[in-house]
Amino acid sequence: MITFIGDFECKADVKGRVVMPAAFKKALGVDDARFVVRKDLFEKCLVIYPYTYWEEELVRLRSRLNSYNRAHKQFLRDFFRGSAEVMLDANGRILIPKRLMDSVEAGREVVLVGVDRCIELWSLDIYQSMGDESERLAGQAELFLSENGRSDENLDS
Repeated sequence: MITFIGDFECKADVKGRVVMPAAFKKALGVDDARFVVRKDLFEKCLVIYPYTYWEEELVRLRSRLNSYNRAHKQFLRDFFRGSAEVMLDANGRILIPKRLMDSVEAGREVVLVGVDRCIELWSLDIYQSMGDESERLAGQAELFLSENGRSDENLDS
């Protein structure tokens, strides 16, 4: 199983290519060169999924949605609208489409953040403006992970 850990400041070149950090390439192994990048549903960042994980996400989506339901169909259309398939090139870079970079206000300076099975791409300015959220993290850990705070309802939040 792939796990991405850490945050890395990177520079996108004029074409939007970003070098994948060595730690992330190591986590991927040699076989995973395909990714899907999409705008995050909740934050102003992009999420980069290794293709194998993306396929698992699609299985989960298909199991919960009915393509003959109008609202479900619209959700799928919106979900895929902000997506693109990208490849790791021979130089260890991924080309992020300009429309996706623009959608999260990412310029040349970006941060790649490992978040378990995917990588988030943030504008450096936006990422830095979030500051240190250690108090919030401590509160969430207490709420979600402590014996007194643990419930299925809290884990879905």
